[in-house]
Amino acid sequence: MSQPNYSLTVRATIPARVGMLGRVMAAIGDAGGQVGGVDIVRSGKESVTRDIAVYARDEAHGAEVTRAVGGVEGVTVESSVDRVFLAHAGGKVGMQNRVPVATRDDLSMAYTPGVARVCMAIHHDFEQAWEYTIKGNSVMVVSDGSSVVGQGDLGPEASLPALEAKAALLRRLAAIDAFPLPVDLRDPAEIAEAVVLCSSVFAGIHLSDIAAPRCFEVQRLIQERLDIPVFHEDQQGTAAAVLAALTNGLGIVGTPLSEATVVVAGLGPGGQAVVRLLVAAGVGTVVACDSKGAVHAGRGDLDDEGLTWIAENTNAAGLSGPVTEVLAGAHAFVGLSAPGLLSADAVRAMAPDPVVLALAMPDPELLPEEAAGVARVYATGRPDVPNQINSGLASPGIWRGALDCRATEINVEMTLAAAEAIAATAAEDGGVSEVNVVPSIFSQRLVPNVAAAVRAAAERTGVARITAGAAAPTS
Repeated sequence: MSQPNYSLTVRATIPARVGMLGRVMAAIGDAGGQVGGVDIVRSGKESVTRDIAVYARDEAHGAEVTRAVGGVEGVTVESSVDRVFLAHAGGKVGMQNRVPVATRDDLSMAYTPGVARVCMAIHHDFEQAWEYTIKGNSVMVVSDGSSVVGQGDLGPEASLPALEAKAALLRRLAAIDAFPLPVDLRDPAEIAEAVVLCSSVFAGIHLSDIAAPRCFEVQRLIQERLDIPVFHEDQQGTAAAVLAALTNGLGIVGTPLSEATVVVAGLGPGGQAVVRLLVAAGVGTVVACDSKGAVHAGRGDLDDEGLTWIAENTNAAGLSGPVTEVLAGAHAFVGLSAPGLLSADAVRAMAPDPVVLALAMPDPELLPEEAAGVARVYATGRPDVPNQINSGLASPGIWRGALDCRATEINVEMTLAAAEAIAATAAEDGGVSEVNVVPSIFSQRLVPNVAAAVRAAAERTGVARITAGAAAPTS
């Protein structure tokens, strides 16, 4: 299937006769669909109503499969619903009390008159809010909707499902209370002002799905005004995951990071952050490419501050030309660009046993079947092939570590520590191999390992409010 996550639930009433369910299954197969499961909704003497989970290529193919089911004699299709929409019905996050409110005594403790004592304590010493409110374990997930999950500028309201998903992930993997906040603003200063005004209840700000270059300015402006971390998932989270994969991938082929040549294609927020982190990690040679080719000091069109930094800190040899040319002889490729950018021939021109991280979504720069036999290590952002790389590998653990020490920021050292912990976790989870350069996002070791490394780095660099020996926030 070209879209393995596209599925629908077809509710069909089928005559209660021997062989009728088999005829429906055959109709689905003949239409090119794949049955994922069958459940009985209600049963009677004359008919049985069933919910049939069906995998299809896309929406149009799903409609075709549904028509095929309805075309079976005696079968009535009651509904056909995209299963993704069913999963999102009512939203994906909610609130749950942590203390009982079931009796008068409960009420007097959690609410009036008891709550007044806690309010006065915080009035006299705001630091107590970290212990006695939701603040110490809460994160605001913010977007202006200008770059939503690879779909472009959809607007703030349309970003809400994506923000809910990130909040749900933080809750599930790191026990963090995250709340989505779509912001109906586009000016960076106005976005920053809105976030700052809403920030008192949060221990951190999680930016996501904001287009470049606005995202860089928004992060800078907010961080200047707040003493809590402002984390851009598309930048720091992506960069940490990529560095972890490169560490293990290059380790497999015996090339130290300090001696490796890595070509990065795509210089949006994620690409620029990857380049900066690779430089900070001491990668031997980094060559970064945008749509105009390799970035180097001699290019006359570098009016962007981020590209200027890249030109000054990478590609010392001054390589120029398209990515397919500068890729020759490189040990690794990191793509955050566009589908189909690479060919198998371009990979063959790389150094022996190349590492290819083709992370463009929804389709990678090089398809899995094209990479087979030419790339020693191959990874994408997709869930249907080994080595899925995305920011979710890093973000929950980074936030857990930052919140546990009440960090004032998430700095480069903390991000480097996260990448090292992700790479080490893959070694613990079955050992590093060509098909296991990063751990599963659901690894039970991942978040604790990353959190511990991030907290240690925060303490080491002086951005932790409390140290390991002090009481940690409730999680």
